[in-house]
Amino acid sequence: MNKSKVAILRCDTYDEEQVYEAVKKGVDLIGGISSFVSPGETIVLKPNVLFGTDPQKCVTTHPSVFKAAGKLIMNTKATVYYGDSPSFRKCEWNMKRANLKQVADELGIQLADFDNGRSVSHNDALLIKSFVIANGVLDSDGLVSLPKLKTHALTRFTGAIKNQFGCVPGLLKGQYHIKLPDPYDFATMLVDLNTLIKPRLYIMDGIMAMEGNGPRSGKPKQLSVLLFSSDPIAIDSIACKIINLDPESVPTSKPGEQANLGVYHYESIEVVGENVESFIDENFEVIRTPPVPSSSGRMKTFVKNRISPRPAIDIAKCTICGTCVEMCPVDPKAVDWHKGDKSKSPTYKYGRCIRCYCCQESCPEGAIAVDNPLLGRIFFPLK
Repeated sequence: MNKSKVAILRCDTYDEEQVYEAVKKGVDLIGGISSFVSPGETIVLKPNVLFGTDPQKCVTTHPSVFKAAGKLIMNTKATVYYGDSPSFRKCEWNMKRANLKQVADELGIQLADFDNGRSVSHNDALLIKSFVIANGVLDSDGLVSLPKLKTHALTRFTGAIKNQFGCVPGLLKGQYHIKLPDPYDFATMLVDLNTLIKPRLYIMDGIMAMEGNGPRSGKPKQLSVLLFSSDPIAIDSIACKIINLDPESVPTSKPGEQANLGVYHYESIEVVGENVESFIDENFEVIRTPPVPSSSGRMKTFVKNRISPRPAIDIAKCTICGTCVEMCPVDPKAVDWHKGDKSKSPTYKYGRCIRCYCCQESCPEGAIAVDNPLLGRIFFPLK
């Protein structure tokens, strides 16, 4: 049985020349760019742009990695576009704030349509048989994914698999959180999304990763690593090994193998390039316990609200901007101005909260973090 190949290379800086050489070498180790892109094709670059922010904050794929991938693909005589669909504002606005539009303009790469989409059937899916996908993705011949290595409250880790959620236009992403409140169903949806889109190549930016309260409000952490693969499950698994996280705790791993999207067991992965052991950070700050499954029924909901981790607002950091209220996908809102007083921080009604962490993910001040109730700390400690 052939093993999935993941290349890892050390790169200590975002210097453009050094990043380009590392990206070229990494892609060459898994077959070379001509194995993934042919002349005349239309290829979309998909960076991780959760919200357009300064690249130094490590929320987004760094412009140097984006530029290196763009140059490498353009060398094949393919036509390159780029895009992502954040949940807040239009694609171009976020790309500009992340300094990606400036790089794309320099290279002559045009913005693809990620603000609008159309419905596509997916009959072979494990769970979700139809998706609305951004027009720019559907109109291309293929996609190259550029994930950022970060922590995530819901899925523990966000990397190659979750990056394609940005191929669903705008606020439509919130609907999946409502329909799929169980983190394992949500993870299966992400796997289905990847088996539909079938990105050809994944280049993960882990030069500066994000630990702690990710994917937007965590802390930059230097890992000095770039990862490369055509197998998203395998590349995520090796990234998990680097941050000392068991891939069994990441809910996309098992359905990913079930869907034949890739493999996550280390014995099924061939690592090339450098020794993965030299990159492992045992103290990387990440929740290492698996997500708690969702439950239904009044008694189960009562128990869940007393043991399940949940988002909580630090009023000392809160600027009362209302972004969390705007991004909460449930109706009625779980986090809201419940007493109508917008001069004070919003509050939660946890009986409504589906633990999607959209509020925590979107908070521009990092004022929302994962809180574990007393019984949760006893029975389900967040180690």
